[in-house]
Amino acid sequence: MAYFIDLFSPETYEAFARSPRDTSGFRLRHKNVAEKIKPGDIFVCYLTRLSRWFGLLEVVSGPFIDDSPIFALENDPFVVRFRVRPIVWLDVDKGLSIHDDAIWAGLSFTRGLGKDSLGWTGKVRGSLVRLDDQDGIFLTEKLTAQATAGKAYPLSEQDARKLATHTVKRPDKVVTVSVPEDAASVETPEVIPEDEIRESIRVQALIANVGARMGMSIWIPRADRGGVLKVWENEGNDLLDRLPLNYDDTTLRTIEQIDVLWLRGRSIVRAFEVEHTT
Repeated sequence: MAYFIDLFSPETYEAFARSPRDTSGFRLRHKNVAEKIKPGDIFVCYLTRLSRWFGLLEVVSGPFIDDSPIFALENDPFVVRFRVRPIVWLDVDKGLSIHDDAIWAGLSFTRGLGKDSLGWTGKVRGSLVRLDDQDGIFLTEKLTAQATAGKAYPLSEQDARKLATHTVKRPDKVVTVSVPEDAASVETPEVIPEDEIRESIRVQALIANVGARMGMSIWIPRADRGGVLKVWENEGNDLLDRLPLNYDDTTLRTIEQIDVLWLRGRSIVRAFEVEHTT
């Protein structure tokens, strides 16, 4: 048995809760990792924006490709799917915050860090990241106990703001979107020791360097800049401090979280998402 992180936004949490809860889906870029997952493995569910652990899903079968709408009303992007069996599924206000003292001290990637540290966030940046067995066992025990105890952790005003929906006006209609944002990581660059630079950071730096050599301006999310600039020297000062784009705030905040952007003037030429596994 192996344990893997299954990230949910508040929107996909609600969509899964309304469904028969027998299918979990991932983006197509996760296909290679998904093929290594076996029946009996466990998805440990984590809610972004609120940073709460809330569920355990046992893999029954898969992966398979299916684009029928489950997590979005149209053009569902989560097409790499598994049949699953819920072992634990908690209401949002009963989810276990990663910042809870017992949870923080119990996980290998947060233990020993200050609560204001961002050094742990790379672990929960993408779905299907494998957890150490001890972390998986620890979270399984904590979530199973919480399912029985039913202790509530009421949402704060800040939590409620994070759950607020955002809308973007399209030519044909107004659509609800989710803004990918985790805690304070948007504004504060992550400080990463030289010997702990993630492979994904190295790839971001490589892509940034290639774009700069081609005469592009470069955008890197603020949370990643500290790590990227340890690898990429940015000799031509090609890294932008802000995006020169005329979009509404919600759209702009979403674009700002893309791993690497190449821009020429006020136009995006290329956009790259980097997975730690690729």
